[in-house]
Amino acid sequence: MISVKVCYKSSGRPCNSAKVTISFDGLLRGTSKTLYSDSDGMCHFDNDPGKGTVYVNGSSRHTGRIQGITVVYI
Repeated sequence: MISVKVCYKSSGRPCNSAKVTISFDGLLRGTSKTLYSDSDGMCHFDNDPGKGTVYVNGSSRHTGRIQGITVVYI
């Protein structure tokens, strides 16, 4: 399991209801389900850690290793 925390860059506060998707590198990894962040800015994915890109509301926000809790700012 991996988690993504979405925060506002200007205040550092969590972002509620952000649309989050992860696109994993590699032929067989594909894309995660699309989830929406909760009131703490968190989304929990049932995917294994790996390299990829985190998209928030359709924009790339993090590229690289995704494991544990990955914090992204919008």
